[in-house]
Amino acid sequence: MTAPHPPFQETEPDAGRLRALLRAVRNSNVCVLYQSLDLRYLWGENLPSYWQEKWKVGGQDCDFIFSTSMSRLDHAKRAALESGTAQNVELAINDGDMLRWIEFHIDCDRDAQGNVLGLVTTALEISELKRREQILKTLLREVSHRSKNLLAIVQSIASQTARFTDSIDDFLLKFRGRIQSLSYSQDLVTDSNWHGALFLDLFHSQIEKYIDINDERLIIDSDNPYLFPGAALHLGLALHELIVNATSFGGLSIPYGRVLVTAKVLHMEDGGEQFFFRWEETNPAMPEVYKHDPRFGSAVLQRIVPAAVSGTAEYRVDGSGAIYSLTIPSEQFDS
Repeated sequence: MTAPHPPFQETEPDAGRLRALLRAVRNSNVCVLYQSLDLRYLWGENLPSYWQEKWKVGGQDCDFIFSTSMSRLDHAKRAALESGTAQNVELAINDGDMLRWIEFHIDCDRDAQGNVLGLVTTALEISELKRREQILKTLLREVSHRSKNLLAIVQSIASQTARFTDSIDDFLLKFRGRIQSLSYSQDLVTDSNWHGALFLDLFHSQIEKYIDINDERLIIDSDNPYLFPGAALHLGLALHELIVNATSFGGLSIPYGRVLVTAKVLHMEDGGEQFFFRWEETNPAMPEVYKHDPRFGSAVLQRIVPAAVSGTAEYRVDGSGAIYSLTIPSEQFDS
C-alpha cells in the first residue's frame, strides 16, 4: 500500500521565489512596471528595447510612451486607484516610424491590511495579434463581397431560367445544371486563392461532364489565358449552355456532327489585347425547335455573360448549326 504524501510545505524562501519569478519574466515578452500612488515609477523589469532609453526611476508614462491615446492609459490607472478594480487597456504606441500595439493590465498593490501601496502594470506587445485581426477582417470583408457577387449571379440564373421554362420540373432540371456549372468554375477559382482560372482548365471542367474531351467531333484551337474570377465564372456558364445545347440538339447530338472551338488572345493595333472565344457547331439535321425557340438564344449567352465581363457577344442558329462568339477585354484576363 502506497504511503500517503505528506502535506505540501513551502520549500523556497521568499528570496528564492523572487529570483525564479524574475527569471521567468525576463525569459518572456512581458514587461512589469511599478508606480507609486502619485504615478511615479519606482522600478521596472524586462523593459523592451524601445522603452529602455527613455524610462527612468521617478519618471512618468509620458517620458517613454508615445501615443495619441495616452489619456486612455492615464484614465485607466486613476480608475484602478479609485475603485480598486483591475483595468485593461490596448494602446497603439509610436516607435519611430513603427506602430506597436501594447496591452496594459493595471492592478493595485496592497499590503496585508488591504491598503493600496501602488500600481503594478504588466505590458504585453500584441502587434502581431492585431495584424492578424486586421488581415482576418479584410478577408471577411472580401468573402462577404464575393459572396454577394455570387448570390447575384445565382439570382440572375434563377430569374432567367424561370423566364424561359414551362414547368417546375423543367426549371429544376435547368437550374440545377447551371448551378452545378457555377460550382465547377468556383472550385477552380477557389483553388487559385481567388486569382482566377486558366481557360483550358475551365473548358475541360465544363465539357468533360457531357462528352469525352478527346471526342473526334470536338476540335479545339486555343490559347490559354488566365481569366480573372468574374470572367471565369461567367464564361463557365456560357460553356455550360453551349455544351448542353450541342449534346441535346446540336453538333454533338449526332455521330457526324462537329464543334470547332477557337479561343485566341488578339493583339490590337493600339497595343491592347482582347480574348476572342468562338464556338461553331455543325448539325445538318438541326431540329426546327432549336432554330426558332427563343430559349436556345439563351439570355445567359446573349446578355448576362457579355454584360458581366464588359464584352460583346453574338449568337445565331441556322439550318446547319449554331455559332457563338464572345469578346472579352484585357481587364478580365492575363495573357
